[in-house]
Amino acid sequence: MVVTIAVAGKGGVGKTSFCALLARWLIGRGDVPILMVDADPNSNLSEALGVEVNGYLSDILAKTKEIGGIPPGMSQDEFISYRVRELIYEGENLDLIAMGGPEGPGCYCFPNNVLRKHINKLTANYHTVIMDNEAGLEHISRGTTVESVDELFILSDTSVRSVRSAARIAELTKSLRIPIKKTRFILTRGRDEDIAALNEEILKVGTPVSGMIPEDRLIAEYELAGKALYDLPADAPSVMAVNSILNRIYGGK
Repeated sequence: MVVTIAVAGKGGVGKTSFCALLARWLIGRGDVPILMVDADPNSNLSEALGVEVNGYLSDILAKTKEIGGIPPGMSQDEFISYRVRELIYEGENLDLIAMGGPEGPGCYCFPNNVLRKHINKLTANYHTVIMDNEAGLEHISRGTTVESVDELFILSDTSVRSVRSAARIAELTKSLRIPIKKTRFILTRGRDEDIAALNEEILKVGTPVSGMIPEDRLIAEYELAGKALYDLPADAPSVMAVNSILNRIYGGK
């Protein structure tokens, strides 16, 4: 049975870093293979993982609207199926596919339905699917990527504005047609004492804080050097914090 994990939060709170370190922790447990889905239009999950993507799924939808975009003799279904397979980065324990930016003007209802069918077929081949989402959860709300979410991690830094954004995301999930079985809330770039200071705002999120990921200068150094965050040293504060949070939630092996 596939385990689906989604990660959301306002921009800049560390969602992509968390996704990379979550994948690293799962691989360490042997919970493989993993499919990473970069569902944030500001796609940079590939850089955090240290891999390269061959294009974006939004490019497929754009091609279906172009005159001559689909090769002669090929149906739209065949074209989308072929391109989806072509765009997947395939690694030893981890594969990646990126959704890309907004689809632009015009109706994409039919090609989106076809794309959903192929993505659902694809995810069935994995132990775990991890989705790095934008705050609006667009691909989840439209049902493009998955049929259900087992775990939703909402991330926020220790600012009131960010925690309020997390509360809006939690509220948004109530209107989604896709069921979310469990929601967890993680704070980033702060100290444990910040939880008490933000308690009034945290209560509005509707779920207790699962843990705190502290500010980690190594993340800034790795990003400045263009290094993959997946390769952070085991004693990096962010790595140790993520491992501790996940071990507490799921138990170590």
